Amino acid sequence: MKFSVIVDALPHLLGAAVTTIWISLLGVLLGQVIGVLVCVARQSGNRGLDMAGGVYVSFFRGVPLLIQLLLIYYMLPLVGVDVPPLVAAISALSLASGAYVSEIYRGSLNAVPHGQSEAALALGFSSATIWTRILLPQAFRFSVPALVNELILLLKASSLISVVGVAELTRTSQTISASNFRPLEIYLAAGVIYLAINSALALFGTLVERRLQQG
Repeated sequence: MKFSVIVDALPHLLGAAVTTIWISLLGVLLGQVIGVLVCVARQSGNRGLDMAGGVYVSFFRGVPLLIQLLLIYYMLPLVGVDVPPLVAAISALSLASGAYVSEIYRGSLNAVPHGQSEAALALGFSSATIWTRILLPQAFRFSVPALVNELILLLKASSLISVVGVAELTRTSQTISASNFRPLEIYLAAGVIYLAINSALALFGTLVERRLQQG
């Protein structure tokens, strides 16, 4: 074990960690948008929308993320759509996250008393207002722990995007270890960085949950 190897590689690993973080955050943010839309579609009462949302969720929860990433990266060019590695990576993470987020919100909506939406309808509120002012805000509060856990899982899963050449933390670790032939030190440092990021996210989620509980 040579700690000097870790010290030399640390600036490159930390830079790659920043890439990992922003790609994961962007994937989660886009996944939030997708997840909310799919959740609303499945709760809309429209059979067609419900079935379409169900197929989407089943596919992206049932197929490994690596396969989804490779399908996006290799199949779209066959139909004339040139997909850069970074776009393919963010798209795969977003679509996969959206499937899980939609189910998180669906579960959280069950914790919202059904009488609230009925009362809002009786008072003349529109469906859009009921969703944006009553249902989704409460569902978000109930789902904070699960959403933070989804972010942590997605950040760890982002290591898979290294297979398409995106220079995130895992890919950078592979490149460095291949050049200095010291994989133990490099991968140990990468693991510690992943642990530090995820621990910070877990702490942030706990603080947000406490703040929401306090009103």
